[in-house]
Amino acid sequence: MTREFELITHVLCPYVQRSVIVLSEKRIPYRRTDIDLANKPKWFQDISPLGKVPVLVVGKRQSLFESAVICEYLNEVTLGTLHPEDPLERADHRAWIEFGSGLLSGIAQLYNAPTQEEFDASRNRLRIRFEQLENRLGGGPYFSGENFQIIDAVYGPIFRYFDVFESVVDLGILENVEKVHMWRDRLRTRESVRKAVSLDYPDRLLAFVRGRGSYMSQLVACGN
Repeated sequence: MTREFELITHVLCPYVQRSVIVLSEKRIPYRRTDIDLANKPKWFQDISPLGKVPVLVVGKRQSLFESAVICEYLNEVTLGTLHPEDPLERADHRAWIEFGSGLLSGIAQLYNAPTQEEFDASRNRLRIRFEQLENRLGGGPYFSGENFQIIDAVYGPIFRYFDVFESVVDLGILENVEKVHMWRDRLRTRESVRKAVSLDYPDRLLAFVRGRGSYMSQLVACGN
């Protein structure tokens, strides 16, 4: 591959992690540039119409935004595929990728909930969603069996949130979901997933949550 790639990122963004994992799985060389989303540089605003990360800069002129688009592009321009060959199964994966994005929104609602009542409501909604995911999963070890695919890159960052949160707070969300736990454990040990974040990611994430001024901020402060 002769193209040059630069990935514009933020250190805590789970959508960035998706792209980093796919880049790693596809063994694509790239340069990573972290930015401060609270103080976005002018050049970033010029290449990111939505003002969000990740953005993949291809060569010197083209930029792609939205993690799903980036992952699909990287998959298409390299040998092999991280999607199922069967069109129906591939569509099913894409649907559950959207489900994963919904989980990320639910996690954000959880750590931003200002009151215990809203926190508990967010926690219950997430518990139901993971029970739905449990009912979909097969025998593992990945989402669709033995092969790691883009959908696994999507859920690795989701489970990482709980790895960090549960180190200080008992959330009680991932209960009675044995297949989810098995999948989570496998993803946790995958090199591309492990290395998608910096070593200080847990500390950074907990500091971020403590600074939200939310109900969960209090729980994290007490547990830490």
